[in-house]
Amino acid sequence: MLKISIIETATRRQVVLEGKLVAPWTDEVRSICQAAICDLDHRDFVIDLRGITVISRDGEEVLLAFMDQGARFRGSDVFTKEILKQLARRAQRGKQGENGSR
Repeated sequence: MLKISIIETATRRQVVLEGKLVAPWTDEVRSICQAAICDLDHRDFVIDLRGITVISRDGEEVLLAFMDQGARFRGSDVFTKEILKQLARRAQRGKQGENGSR
């Protein structure tokens, strides 16, 4: 099960995820986040993972896609922070590969 909430403020739009970030909910997260990242009007886009208990490989791919689009993340436990570090490394390697091929 996965609960998805959106919190709007003057400075940020935050998608709060609670539960398990696994299929089939990864498609729903992708869709909601894609809609939320549009028309930010100079606000930050934040994905809050503090309530996540499980992240599947598919979930990691969704997070990586939004990391590449400039999303910021909030995580509190060691598990989530480690996954975010690994995804940041993957994103950086992807950017270096793109720059090296030009």
